[in-house]
Formats: sequence, C-alpha cells, structure tokens
Amino acid sequence: MSKVWLITGASRGFGRQFALAALGRGDRVVATARDVETLHDLKAEYGNALVPLTLDVTDKSAAADVVATAVDGFGQLDVVVNNAGYGLFGAVEELSEDDIRAQMETNFFGALWVTQAALPQLRRQKSGHIVQISTIGGVAAFPRLGGYHASKWALEGMSEALAQEVAPFGIKVTLVEPGGYATDWAGSSAAHAAPIEAYEGLHAQMAAGSGRALSGDPEAAGPALLQIVDAEKPPLRVFFGTMPLKLIEGVYAQRLATWKEWERTSIAAQG
Repeated sequence: MSKVWLITGASRGFGRQFALAALGRGDRVVATARDVETLHDLKAEYGNALVPLTLDVTDKSAAADVVATAVDGFGQLDVVVNNAGYGLFGAVEELSEDDIRAQMETNFFGALWVTQAALPQLRRQKSGHIVQISTIGGVAAFPRLGGYHASKWALEGMSEALAQEVAPFGIKVTLVEPGGYATDWAGSSAAHAAPIEAYEGLHAQMAAGSGRALSGDPEAAGPALLQIVDAEKPPLRVFFGTMPLKLIEGVYAQRLATWKEWERTSIAAQG
C-alpha cells in the first residue's frame, strides 16, 4: 500500500528531494512551504497525489490545521518529515536575542508543533514514522554555529525521549543526521549574526573551508530516506553522507577519553 507523507520545508533542498522520491514511487504527499507557489510544478506533474499547503512551522495552530487537512484528505498519515529549518551563522557572542529565538522557533519548536499535532492520529492508527531532519551538528559542534547547534541538540534530545514514549503505540522515530550537502542551507536560506571584529579571523577561516565540506548530492537523499521508512526496524539515528561517521568516531573517542581521565573526580563528586 502507498504511504501518506507530510513533509515540511518541501520547496527546495532535502524536502523537495524527499517529496520527489515519495511521489515517484506512487506515494501521496502533503508538502508544505512558506511560499506554496514553489510547489506548483510538482502539483502539475503529480496531480491529486500531491497536496501543497502554505505553512510557517512556527505557527502552532497552522501546524495543527495542516495535519488535519492531510488526514481529512487522505484518511491516514504514515510518515511525518520535519525538514523545515535554516542555518544561523555567528559566534556565540555575536548572536542577538532575536537571532537565537528565531532559530529555536523554526528548527526546534516548529518540529515540536508538527510532531505534537500528528501524534494523536498516529496513536489512533497504532502506526506511523516521525522523521526529524537533524544534522551531524546535532551530535558534534563546530565554531560559528552555536545557535544552530543549540536548536538541533534540542531536537535530538526531544526526539530520543519521544521515541521511547511512542514505541508502545507502534510509532517509530528517526533522526536523520546529514553531513555537508550542496543544498541552499549555507546560501540564501541562511541567517547571519552581526559580526564582531574580534571574530574576523574565525569567519575567514571557516568560510575558506566551507566549499569543500558541501560535497553531498541532495538527490541521493530521497532514495535513502525511502529505505529508512520502509525498514521494519528503522534506526533512531542515521547519518547521511560519508563524512559524519568518520568525524563522529573521533569525537566520541575524545569524549570517552576525557570522561575516563576525570573519572576519579566524578566519583569524588558523588560524596
């Protein structure tokens, strides 16, 4: 049987590729975007299999309305992909209150609102799969992305708890953690904090290496996600791309080594 998907942020990048992969194999998709006109070409090609809807994920009531429309239109909801989000660039000292609040509203609260709206339907069905599009930056951190990391680490913690809470209802949760891909994440989609002169060297250094890091092909992500949502036992976490596992092996080795080095202090702290 074909699946019914709800995909946020489907206008471009990963979201569009996920929609194309699902539609291409005969699934039905409710695709959302801030500007629904960006989805008109998909509607023209796939007709009634696609329902394009306008959604700002920071609007909790609008998220609930989109989920209700999906269920009313298709009678079920099988895969919820929280993909909407953007990158925020700036050293921690450079971030304004507006910068960080806007980042959290979209990347964390937006996913939370859509997830909460979908859960009653998934519980009624006793089935469903929530896919949270995180990042390698959800398990490791890099300079100049502290605000972005804060939003994704919050998403990771919430989703790991969620997976345990909803497993008895037959609902699955997966955190997809891509490495660097040639999407618009670091381009026009990104936000930038007002720079402070003291961090000019850091910004120059990070910008110089950014092109080499964005080597993944977004078109390959769609078929990969199909494998995950079709799996009988999908992973809680999965990397997309070749870079993340190599990187994270070193990160976790260092963390374990540090915890071991300070074990006596940890034991003494217990009293």
